[in-house]
Amino acid sequence: MKKSAVVAILSAISHVAFAELPAVEPEDAGFSSERLEKITEFTRRYVEEGKQTGFVTIVARHGKVVHFESVGKYGIDNDKPMGKDTLFRIYSMTKPVTNVAAMILYEEGRFQLNDPVAKFLPEFIDQKIWVEGELVAPDSPMTVEQLMTQTAGFSNGFSGDHPLEEIYREADLMSSTDNADLVRRVADLPLRFQPGSRYHYGVSTDILGAVVERISGLTLEQFFDQRIFQPLGMEDTFFNVPENKLDRLATNHVWDYENSKLALPPAQFNTTPTAVTRFSGGGGLISTAMDYMIFCEMLRNGGSYGGTRILGPKTVQFMMTPQISDEVRNNGASEFPAFHLYSGQSAAFGGAVVTDPGANDVISSMGAYNWGGLGNTKFWIDPEEDLVAILMTQLIGAPWSDPTRFNMKIAVYQALTELGSDNR
Repeated sequence: MKKSAVVAILSAISHVAFAELPAVEPEDAGFSSERLEKITEFTRRYVEEGKQTGFVTIVARHGKVVHFESVGKYGIDNDKPMGKDTLFRIYSMTKPVTNVAAMILYEEGRFQLNDPVAKFLPEFIDQKIWVEGELVAPDSPMTVEQLMTQTAGFSNGFSGDHPLEEIYREADLMSSTDNADLVRRVADLPLRFQPGSRYHYGVSTDILGAVVERISGLTLEQFFDQRIFQPLGMEDTFFNVPENKLDRLATNHVWDYENSKLALPPAQFNTTPTAVTRFSGGGGLISTAMDYMIFCEMLRNGGSYGGTRILGPKTVQFMMTPQISDEVRNNGASEFPAFHLYSGQSAAFGGAVVTDPGANDVISSMGAYNWGGLGNTKFWIDPEEDLVAILMTQLIGAPWSDPTRFNMKIAVYQALTELGSDNR
């Protein structure tokens, strides 16, 4: 065999070993194998009851996989068995990736957190605020840090509790052709509140993605690929799915409340993602459970994975630290609860962090960094227990009473037999 062929084979083998986390017996990582089965039990029950079509779940501790299972099928229109390599639209689980991209540039000194957004996106120089139907100048310009914590003042048109929401809907931001077009449209809209005065879920992370593009000179797709995905060996995460992988993309669903069953959503939620030109930093990525686990492992491990460093450990620690005061966090919480933070959580960069486990709606740990996606996906990184858990499925607009994500957390934590990150 030629030397070049041997090198190619060894390279391929090492890449496979590098790309996926190693697996260990749960008992070797402080878990009970028997009790971990409760994860599969509850996901299988959801499928059998017709509440979901399929799941992929994965749990790792100390950098080793202790649970990795798939149940169900791709969709009500696709009987193909769900596989561990199934692709999912992860929606808002894109936000931590965009924030990591921003922090890469931050470490390079390309911006300061208190820099005005208009320094990089001059379209926002004359941004106004909606105050009882009048447009007024803000007390201070919105900053890059406020984009990262959802406190910049943007909304998204998802609710009907404010006149500005209808204005956002009429702007049809989802039809933007690229991030430059999105910026132009959003810059023509007023802010809902003074920048930095309250937490409010909106298009902030999409605008942050545009900032990354302006600073780097790359599209967000290029930046993610060159600076995050390729270095980490994440070959199944993208805005545009390669043609040869489209058959692995799960079907999106909605809940038909009238008939109490799963249904297919409007066509735009199941489009073929092969010609995407607006790379949504707030919700555009498609990924697998293992690929997203690699990303989370990079964060859990202080910014490095497989010998490749993406961020410094202090940067990651800072990113996953509560970033807003209680006053800002609680301002408007009762007014807009559906898209607010859970009890006992505060805003970190690109996600939420548990600040009071006793006030949380489900068992958790102090400092756990987490976020979810519109398709009912969920991840969390728990530094206290040194674990990462991910749930993947595709159900848009699940009933607010749906406990899928909570059941995942309960099933993971009840299976622990040893507590504390030092029990290795």
